[in-house]
Amino acid sequence: MKVLMFGWEFPPYSSGGLGTACYGLTKSLSKQNVDITFVLPCSLNTSESGFINIISTNVKIKSIKSILSPYLTSQSYYKIKDKIQPQIYGDSLFDEVYRYSEEAKRIALEENFDIIHCHDWMTFKAGINAKRLKNKPLIVHIHSTEFDRTGGSCINQYVYDTEKEGMEAADAVIAVSNFTKNKILRHYGINPDKVHVVHNAVELKDCDGNENFEIKRYDKIVLFLGRITLQKGPDYFLYAAKKALEYEPDIKFIIAGSGDMEPFIIEKAAELGIADKVLFAGFLQGEDVDRAYKMADLYVMPSVSEPFGITALEAMRNGTPILISKQSGVSEVIQHCLTADFWNIDDIADKIIAALRYKALHQSLKEHGSLEVRKFNWDEPAGKCINIYNELLTKCGG
Repeated sequence: MKVLMFGWEFPPYSSGGLGTACYGLTKSLSKQNVDITFVLPCSLNTSESGFINIISTNVKIKSIKSILSPYLTSQSYYKIKDKIQPQIYGDSLFDEVYRYSEEAKRIALEENFDIIHCHDWMTFKAGINAKRLKNKPLIVHIHSTEFDRTGGSCINQYVYDTEKEGMEAADAVIAVSNFTKNKILRHYGINPDKVHVVHNAVELKDCDGNENFEIKRYDKIVLFLGRITLQKGPDYFLYAAKKALEYEPDIKFIIAGSGDMEPFIIEKAAELGIADKVLFAGFLQGEDVDRAYKMADLYVMPSVSEPFGITALEAMRNGTPILISKQSGVSEVIQHCLTADFWNIDDIADKIIAALRYKALHQSLKEHGSLEVRKFNWDEPAGKCINIYNELLTKCGG
């Protein structure tokens, strides 16, 4: 089986869960004898094989010269374009998405494939073009919706319309959780019969948790790791930190990541009088991510709207207890964790204190979480995707 796959981030150049998911899924699909041509926007002056982690002989990377990048907004697109200023790129983010989709036609004409698989809204028009050219089944994979990214306010109508167009044109829609499927049904009016839930997973690896960290001699460590944006709830993390510190002053709260809310969060920490207790680690990659988890006594994911939340599984893989938002897809599939509504600052603070203060609770979360996460691997989601591929090919007479 041959799949033409459109994405917009892939390790080692990843800034969020989408790249992690695309890598894990692609790797497991390739192990199950699926040939994949993975198409990416790329503005790097490097070869197609040199800038990417090559994971299998039956995964081929194709790049389209573009400055499209993960979690891009209209404002950030203009800033990037002003710095580069080449004439080939679109005048606006949406012009560039259109240009990218037109460039995708060339690849669709060149490649031989049975299925088209697209990840999130920036690739949907490209997938629709490929479907029209080759009359092959189209799958759109929803890792996040405009309602997740904006918290339901200030919806970008163009993005929403593109998401809806892609889902309506698709022969099947994959949602990363029931939480996401319900959003798709409620906000986009998509036929529930073609929406399939395929939960994400995590790549399992040995994570030695015996490393010593100087900071832990004096303080307990509570970690936030993710984009510092409205969707991820960094403000709720900060408000909960303020309350927890009233009872447990020997806690350091580490915020690892970057995003548009970062200046606000820095100023708010000072305003709340806890600037000396909140450390900003910046955007982390590679081994530094695992080191951050290992350093932490507790990982907190207070997302306002989290379609899945792979970071929770990454923390568990590193033996770190977790406290996650009930408004997350990952909460559907794990048991050995603490949960709270993202808006319930008192509950979050109480559970932070409990996880740090009570050794039996902390040890139970650590041990049982480490065991539970072993059941997650990308082979199962890949198998579910292959079943969807086969179902569509049978239906379409492929």
